[in-house]
Amino acid sequence: MIKTGFFDRGDLYMRKRLIKIMAILFTTVFLIAFAVLIFMRQPQFGKSPSGKRLELMMQSPNYRDGAFQNIHDTPQLTEGYSMTKILYQFLFKKTERLRSLDSLPSVKTNLLNLTHDKDVLVWFGHSSYFMQIANKRFLVDPVFSGSISPIPGSGKAFKGADIYTVDDLPEIDYLFISHDHYDHMDYETIIKLRSKVKKVICGLGVGAHFEHWGYSAENIIEKDWDQQIDLGDGFVVNTAFGRHFSGRTFKRNGTLWMSYILKTPDLKIFIGGDSGYDTHFAEIGKKYGPFDLAILENGQYGDGWKYIHMTSREVLQAGKDLNAKRVFPVHSSKFVLANHPWDEPLKEITKLAQLEGTPLITPMIGEVVCLMDDKQIFTQWWKGVN
Repeated sequence: MIKTGFFDRGDLYMRKRLIKIMAILFTTVFLIAFAVLIFMRQPQFGKSPSGKRLELMMQSPNYRDGAFQNIHDTPQLTEGYSMTKILYQFLFKKTERLRSLDSLPSVKTNLLNLTHDKDVLVWFGHSSYFMQIANKRFLVDPVFSGSISPIPGSGKAFKGADIYTVDDLPEIDYLFISHDHYDHMDYETIIKLRSKVKKVICGLGVGAHFEHWGYSAENIIEKDWDQQIDLGDGFVVNTAFGRHFSGRTFKRNGTLWMSYILKTPDLKIFIGGDSGYDTHFAEIGKKYGPFDLAILENGQYGDGWKYIHMTSREVLQAGKDLNAKRVFPVHSSKFVLANHPWDEPLKEITKLAQLEGTPLITPMIGEVVCLMDDKQIFTQWWKGVN
């Protein structure tokens, strides 16, 4: 009886200890979940579409099962990869020169004093750039906050890659947003741009973010794929598919990602946004080409997500499919989003383009690109930069 009682008391002790451990774990999980919930309520995460906006989205042939769908099956991760494996490689796989140690060479062009008769493009690094064409001013996927992460202290821009601010920009006639990822639609930048932007052009659902951030609904133009916007004065925008995804929270594909065809009185430009390689480039080229310039993402690629980003070789093939006279590779030289050396995309595409005879536009940040001058020469500015 004494022995049995001893085990009874021991069993009771173990049960109490287990209950205490479970209570601590439950409390910890609850507090973490509560902290995440509070953090996710911050304005930079945007707002999910609702009401009439959501009803319009649900009428789209590209919206099924509560989300937008790519035309072809597009897994976010390559077969054989998992998010755990991707994160492990990103955190622990040693890759030299992910970030530039030197300050990147750049030019501080005075955009406020550009003469109106100049058709120019100015790149700000990654996928942000300004265009002035026939006296209209366009801004694409602006990020001027110095970071692409909602988590403070992370996702910082390279030294020398963040020399421009919203204050350096003139009034913008049309702000193009390809999709709502943080490296293409920066909350801090969008807030500061409110007084400078006349119209926003974006995919279905993205307007919910802009209205949440104080933009007037009447100044937001939301479109589905394969639609047209007449801007007047000989300017027309056609919307097109891109093989990618969207989302600023845990929910994916609740807004639409885009590419654009910008037709001006004298030029035709493909604004690519993010996209994996697929047949859509050839289809767009056949329908809208040839293009004077194709702006295509080249960087932040990886074997683990080959369906949603392109390698340099695929970028050049996409340019051929589009029937583009010149290719401007972007999506590099500002942030670390993949396990490749920061300058690898530029080195690789330049080498391949020289072999294939494809004219490239490779300006340094802030350098003026003369859109009507197809003979303009660009230096390989990344050479010798550590």
